[in-house]
Amino acid sequence: MQHSSKPVLFAALLGAICTTLTPAIASDIVPTPKQSRSVLIKNATVHTVSQGVLSNTDVLIENGKITAVGPQLTSQINSATAKTNDTQVVDASGKHLYPGLIALDTSLGLVEIEMSRPTVDNAEVGYVNPQISTATAYNPDSELIPTIRFNGITHAQIVPSGDGIAGQSVLVNLDAWTIEDALAPSAGQFHVYWPQIKRMPEDEKKKAKAIEKNQQAIDQLNIAFEDGYRYFLRDKASGKDNKNEDPQSATNNLRWQAMLPLYQGKATLFAHADSVGQIEQVIALTKKYQFKLVIVGGYDAWRLASSLREVKAGVIYPHTLSLPKRKDEPVDLPFKIPSLLANAGIPFALGFSSDWNSRNLPYAAGYSAAYGLTPEQALKSITLDAAKLLGVEDLGAIAVGYQGSVVLSEGDILDPMTNKIEAIWIEGRQIDLNNRHQQLYQKYLKR
Repeated sequence: MQHSSKPVLFAALLGAICTTLTPAIASDIVPTPKQSRSVLIKNATVHTVSQGVLSNTDVLIENGKITAVGPQLTSQINSATAKTNDTQVVDASGKHLYPGLIALDTSLGLVEIEMSRPTVDNAEVGYVNPQISTATAYNPDSELIPTIRFNGITHAQIVPSGDGIAGQSVLVNLDAWTIEDALAPSAGQFHVYWPQIKRMPEDEKKKAKAIEKNQQAIDQLNIAFEDGYRYFLRDKASGKDNKNEDPQSATNNLRWQAMLPLYQGKATLFAHADSVGQIEQVIALTKKYQFKLVIVGGYDAWRLASSLREVKAGVIYPHTLSLPKRKDEPVDLPFKIPSLLANAGIPFALGFSSDWNSRNLPYAAGYSAAYGLTPEQALKSITLDAAKLLGVEDLGAIAVGYQGSVVLSEGDILDPMTNKIEAIWIEGRQIDLNNRHQQLYQKYLKR
């Protein structure tokens, strides 16, 4: 990845390397052109998310937006338009229509082959990199993308990995030629990975050293956020953007300049933290600077419900299909945590911290529905609630004014046994569902 405001030599070299690898890793699925015909999906069971489930309902999509939802919408189509075949009519009788699913906390498009280092660009060197954006490294031509959207995922949050302040994520649609085509408007998203001791040593000396090292990492983060805050105060007092700086301090100021939206309340801090101690430290930081906060991970978030509600924080929970983090915990606790968050009144969405494996997002939601959430809550956690945590107001539901990103399935989209995706529209354009997995399946049927 590279700076969001200007390129660096490393990124240029990496781009040259990736260019030589492109024929080996690029998808051959051609993106669909911008919607030119109206789409009328008729007689579907429509899971609106925002207004319940509507039987035998039509949905009209025009110019990338949903313009009508209701029974018998044929009469709303201009007869002249119909005569010129400018409307695609889809009979969805007996089938289910869902909003496109949103995959949160993914490295999709940043990682192609995990064991091949030249195809992995999900992290940057250094501990404080708020100026880094995943938009500069995202590969819309990834072979993984068609396999992910085959399970109903139309959008993904592309997140940087690493330690400390890792950079900024972006929201993309999963059918695009370039990053400019892929980018979906959303609020600024800054990611910090809060330090933790992953395994406490038993030896007392090693334990003391581990605790000291962890505290030093926390202190380094606190200093970085304080430096950013001082820059914000200076910018606010001067009424300038401070671009004309001393060249010797340009690198540092590039970091603090990038962080201004965070202090201005125009961006959200996504803090990757799981334990009670980590989350409490993040909440203290949030109170100090009045950040908008989303906890990513949040394994223990339900234990701190009142504190999280106080700072109006949300949670992205990606551990639904994981094992318990402690030996004395029930084996099914990770499945139940979404319902514990819901019962505690904490805004949350489900994520899947992976690249290719993020295709299992709908089935993770299905597990949460089997362990306390209602099916409606589970679906909402990977559609409308996910969009809201990203600051997007027109995505994740089937309603007038929302994006025409919808999924037509023969069965329940959360159930791997009955889910069968028949068609997907992203902003009103029907995308090609062919993918590498399907190609290999067809190949080996002929063996």
